Amino acid sequence: MTPRLGAEEEFHVLDVESGRLVPRAGELLGRLGRPGFTGELQRSVVERNSGVHATLDGLYADLSSARRALDTAAADLGLAVVAAGTVPLARVTPRDVTADPRYQRMVDDYRLVADEQLICSAQVHVDVPDRDTAVRAMCLVSPWLPPLLALSASSPFWLGSDTGYASWRTMLWQRWPTAGPAGCHPDAAAYDAALAELIDSGVITDAGMVYHDVRPSAHQGTLELRICDACPRAETVVLVAGLFRALVRDACERLERADGPLCDGRHDRLRAAAWRAARSGLEGPLVDPVAHRAAPAPVVLRGMLARLRPALEASGDWDTVSTLLEEALEAGSAAHRLRRTAQAEDLLASVDLMVAETRGDRGTRRAAARPPHRTAPVGAGRVRGPVRRPAAPSPSA
Repeated sequence: MTPRLGAEEEFHVLDVESGRLVPRAGELLGRLGRPGFTGELQRSVVERNSGVHATLDGLYADLSSARRALDTAAADLGLAVVAAGTVPLARVTPRDVTADPRYQRMVDDYRLVADEQLICSAQVHVDVPDRDTAVRAMCLVSPWLPPLLALSASSPFWLGSDTGYASWRTMLWQRWPTAGPAGCHPDAAAYDAALAELIDSGVITDAGMVYHDVRPSAHQGTLELRICDACPRAETVVLVAGLFRALVRDACERLERADGPLCDGRHDRLRAAAWRAARSGLEGPLVDPVAHRAAPAPVVLRGMLARLRPALEASGDWDTVSTLLEEALEAGSAAHRLRRTAQAEDLLASVDLMVAETRGDRGTRRAAARPPHRTAPVGAGRVRGPVRRPAAPSPSA
């Protein structure tokens, strides 16, 4: 039976005139008036939970529909939404936290780490047979998660500056005490005991604050991928979801066949591999999960695709995922596209591109109304390509 899957996407809320992050998620949520949308720690972020799907086509249609609803609601308020790890233009302030006791405590406990949580991610859930399987599968899928981060990398800018990274969100995220690679545990009881120790230590207050790259869901019978940036293109989320489902399926099958240890315990490699993916995206080397040496991103990802072909075919995902992967490698990472646009024009042009890609436009961003070599400060002009209501995009899968 094909494991079902779903996705959680986080979206930045921007002022459409200046392109700056604004704490108006509450207004946008009030305008949406439909289930599946919630707030987050920062009042500048809206989260959306997809339905549960058996097919990637179903997931794509769900994500696209939700993005259109967000786009329409935001336009009515003079806002725009962006799915990306970070946005170029933002300010850090502790006053913009959602009024929820849990979030307020997080701000008190973690101070600047929480204040600077101006980041968005895409998370994928895949069904697993039981919680023991979810915990044991974490070790098997973990070496292959940095390539998924590279596919999603969309956060080269932070507070108006080019960080030099493809995913600066990863660098910000890893400052939380439980972020990064998951540990190895023989079963769910051992995992839950380790989690209880963390809570008893006072470092975290609840299970929802376990921010590992992958984790068993606290509320559903799923394994949850958490390493990825939010993705401007819905197709990237679908690609990552298809690959992650194949990883989980392959891991479950290996666990059923196993008569000895399947994990070498060398999780010290994983954080380094994630750093490499965050630095490079698709435009530089990644750490090959098998050879543990640097290799070009296309080589690593095509090798991953070939390794997962049996699992992809078993789920009916091979054609979709192989096509989407080649398209992603040809287009380059979102970070690369954003940086290229900013270098050719300015940061606001990269904001325009993120807004357009989030709503499903491809190559339709309007030309700048202002001269390309402005003397006005960044953020002084209108975001080009004002929010429009597009027709439903045609899936490329």
